[in-house]
Amino acid sequence: MSAPQATRTTALHAGAWWLWALGLATAASRTTNPLLLGLLVGVAGYVVAARRTDAPWARSYGAFVKVGLVVLGIRLVFAFFLGSPIPGTHTLLTLPEVPLPDWAQGVRIGGRVTAEGMVFALYDGLKLAALLICVGAANALANPSRLLKSLPGALYEAGVAVVVAMTFAPNLIADVQRLRAARRLRGRPDRGVTALLQVGLPVLEGALERSVALAAAMDARGYGRSAQVPRAVRHTTSVLTLGGLLGICAGTYGLLGDTGAGYGLPLLLAGLAAALAGLRLGGRRSLRTRYRPERWGVRAWLVSGSGVAVAVLMIWANGYAPAALHPPAVPLTTPVLPLWPAVSVLLGLLPALVAPVPRPPERPRRAERAPSGTRAVRTGRDGDDRVRGAGGLPGGGPHPPQHTKEPTP
Repeated sequence: MSAPQATRTTALHAGAWWLWALGLATAASRTTNPLLLGLLVGVAGYVVAARRTDAPWARSYGAFVKVGLVVLGIRLVFAFFLGSPIPGTHTLLTLPEVPLPDWAQGVRIGGRVTAEGMVFALYDGLKLAALLICVGAANALANPSRLLKSLPGALYEAGVAVVVAMTFAPNLIADVQRLRAARRLRGRPDRGVTALLQVGLPVLEGALERSVALAAAMDARGYGRSAQVPRAVRHTTSVLTLGGLLGICAGTYGLLGDTGAGYGLPLLLAGLAAALAGLRLGGRRSLRTRYRPERWGVRAWLVSGSGVAVAVLMIWANGYAPAALHPPAVPLTTPVLPLWPAVSVLLGLLPALVAPVPRPPERPRRAERAPSGTRAVRTGRDGDDRVRGAGGLPGGGPHPPQHTKEPTP
């Protein structure tokens, strides 16, 4: 099945991208193997590079990668200076230890830095970085406004707040890039603390103007209005929605945890049923209408199914290959790449084959070239365009000069 070019009707559903990215994030949360985590990051990066558009929110993926690297660095710095709970025998160096009072037992600053503790911190930081990068992939691929249109009526107000929060970072990054490019064109430095302070004020001003314009647009469109429903329906909706969300949280925790797989799936299914019933009842209060509702087609099923398959296969791999997915830091061992979990991660590349191909960015048109035998086009003093010919005279040829006869008095 060849991928078509993305248009208004063939564009992939935004929820499919989020389900795919959350599936990769779930798989990343189930392993500490750096090779598998690197493979997950590579899969997410390849799909983003293949299916990312030139929209402002698509530029946020690089920022999430940088944030993930910062989180990894902070985790290693904390393990270096504050120690690690993992005991080790391979001492790298010994830092001066700061004496702490008796009530701070279990906390130390400085002391012995072991290789086992740093490796454990590296594995833990890589997991957090991979989770952030997977979320960044969803932000770069999913259109937030189209995702908002797909939400149920009961979650419309909350969805608006979430979409505004998600689009804040991409718009902020786009503003910073635009202002830095403007400073470079003016011959001013765009790096350093001084440049950052001078860029920060226009960025803040633009964010405030965008917030005021958004608030005015929401108020003009009647945001927040609701229909009158009976009180019993409102109470039933609240109980079902809150109970369903709690059941989903407890069931997800049971599935992701090492213990609790027996009660995790029934709680998750019961929570989903209760939450869907609550959302169905809560939709009666919403007066919102949909124009051109988003369609969930075959390609959306394939994209979301690939992410869910990666998550399910990685959870299943914890049962038959736990040592390969969680390489021990004590004793120090070289991590190996397990075959079948790696193959299951490669299923996440399916969106790069079946998702619609984004349109190439439109290039500015070039100026029309002058006919052969001419040199250039220039504008005269009176505003008309004149073509300078090969003979150096207007008109394209060596025409003789025209003499005008002076009037006789």
